[in-house]
Amino acid sequence: MRVVLQRVKKAVVEVGGETVGSIHHGLLLLVGIRVGDTQEDIYYVADKIAALRIFEDETNKMNRSILDIDGSILSVSQFTLYGDTTRGRRPSFIEAARPEEAEPLYESFNDRLRGQGLEVATGIFGAMMEVSLVNDGPVTLVVESKPHKNGSLY
Repeated sequence: MRVVLQRVKKAVVEVGGETVGSIHHGLLLLVGIRVGDTQEDIYYVADKIAALRIFEDETNKMNRSILDIDGSILSVSQFTLYGDTTRGRRPSFIEAARPEEAEPLYESFNDRLRGQGLEVATGIFGAMMEVSLVNDGPVTLVVESKPHKNGSLY
């Protein structure tokens, strides 16, 4: 699992010109599910994101988590995070999980975040979406699922 995380002042996702999700002050998550990802991967990444100390405290140090600041999350599914561009001119998406495998894991990821008391808005899985945001910082990180026993990420 791979998540590109951006700290935002606000973020909005639209489908067909209609707003389907929006937040103020929090995190925009672009969420990619890889072939072979499991609930363990989902829980690891969700728990890591909820606890990441990437918001400033009163001394301007990154010491607060999304939970500490009572922030919100906008979670947007994005299979293109597993696009492989190493060969040719067209990305290969064979590492991205198929929709029937990815959607339940994506929903489980969002539920795990909600279970920690976070407000989570979403886009529409599989839809063409327009995402707008105002970066805060900017702060952008990539969070990936922990390596499995054989050292691979899936």
